[in-house]
Amino acid sequence: MPQLLLSDYSSFIKLNEKFVPHTVFQTDTNRIIDELIIMLLQEPDAPSDVEIPNDNTAKRNLLRVLLNIRAPKPLDERFLEKMDTLLQIELKEKSIVKVEKLDSIATMFPDSPFSHSDKFILWQGDITQLNADAIVNAANNQMLGCFQPLHACIDNAIHSAAGPQLRNDCEIIMAAQNELEDTGKAKITRAYNLPSHYVLHTVGPIVPKGTTLTNQQRNELASCYISCLEVANEMKNIKSIAFCAISTGVFGFPKTEAAYIAVTTVNDWLASHPNHFEKIIFNVFSDSDRNEYINVCTSTY
Repeated sequence: MPQLLLSDYSSFIKLNEKFVPHTVFQTDTNRIIDELIIMLLQEPDAPSDVEIPNDNTAKRNLLRVLLNIRAPKPLDERFLEKMDTLLQIELKEKSIVKVEKLDSIATMFPDSPFSHSDKFILWQGDITQLNADAIVNAANNQMLGCFQPLHACIDNAIHSAAGPQLRNDCEIIMAAQNELEDTGKAKITRAYNLPSHYVLHTVGPIVPKGTTLTNQQRNELASCYISCLEVANEMKNIKSIAFCAISTGVFGFPKTEAAYIAVTTVNDWLASHPNHFEKIIFNVFSDSDRNEYINVCTSTY
């Protein structure tokens, strides 16, 4: 079976239905975490050698670990209610970043050579705090999220903050597709407990350490940005997109070239699609990543 198009799977995951969190009138997060851990450990395939710690922070990490390693499968309604409640409380505690209040590249760097720098935003921080209409997740070709406990990748962070419904949606799509996701392609799901409305999942190229970057890898990375824009463009209510620095983490794509490809590819796409999208956020996490984008946005190349 070929790679699925948006029209092939959108109804399977109820993409056009607004997500309303299941919540319960419960504010004691430590108690919620205790109850969620117990419910997960009672599942038939749960690990049997887990010791529940006494420390509340350690308990929260254990809950995340159990969800990281949990295979996608139907969720108990009581579990969803408590999980959504916890994630919604945590979201309020860490604050939501409103993209409409962030300065554009054109404002920050008036001499930027990019024709759409008035739509571009460079923002450093946690992408799960952004209220962009859609955020981009750097996924692997299985498209089910990261199964490594507490792994510090963006795939793990997004799935952990969104909730287990996200993995279930991805599994529904991949089961229907019945083959791995191609490099450079993209799928979209609802964002569930994130402040964004949608998550765009794309598989970037892997550049093994010590190898020379190829034109094929450059083209595949550009294709990630184009595919995300094309899929998002099919959703009429997406006006802002936050891109992570695709492939620059464990996938090993050189950061300097990745930043250049990201900005030039998006600018070129917008140039050929006037009046599409209002804000494009390039999200970075480290100071060095931020500097790479600043160099791109202020250079003439």
